[in-house]
Amino acid sequence: MIIDKEAIEKIAHLARLEMDEKSEEKMLKSMNEIVEWVAKLEEVDTEGVAPLTHMTQEQSVWREDKAEYTLSHEDALKNAPKKDEDFFRVPKVLD
Repeated sequence: MIIDKEAIEKIAHLARLEMDEKSEEKMLKSMNEIVEWVAKLEEVDTEGVAPLTHMTQEQSVWREDKAEYTLSHEDALKNAPKKDEDFFRVPKVLD
C-alpha cells in the first residue's frame, strides 16, 4: 500500500488540518515510511508465539484498591487559601 498526495489531502481534510505544500510532502514521506515499516512487520514469522497482554511478566504491581479515610475534613481545609465553613471557595467559572 502506498499513500499518495490525494490520501494525504483527504486525511488532512477529515482531521481539519491546514497544510501547505511543504508540509504535505513531509507528511507523505513520513506516512509511507510507517506503511513500509508495518509491511516489514508482516513478514515476521509469528507462528507459535503467544500474544502479549503486557510487556513484562509482572502481574498486579498496584496496591489493593480499597476505600479508607486518609485525610480528615479539618486537615483538608487547614491550608486552603479560601474556605467557607466546610467547603473550599473557588472562583466562579460559569455565568
